[in-house]
Amino acid sequence: MKIELEREDDGRWIAEVADLPGVMAYGTTRHAAVAKAEALALRIIADRLDHGEAIPELDELFAVPA
Repeated sequence: MKIELEREDDGRWIAEVADLPGVMAYGTTRHAAVAKAEALALRIIADRLDHGEAIPELDELFAVPA
């Protein structure tokens, strides 16, 4: 799943996983935003598996742009 990153005007970073609607996290650093988004994405995937719901096809777990 691809993590998209953007830096806000106030300096915060926002990380979003487009394959999982609603998975978006802010951090004061790029690393913090990515870590929060990954943790949230894993929680969402686990919840979907627990409830027999579909999850995105995973070629790799997370891809973070350099």
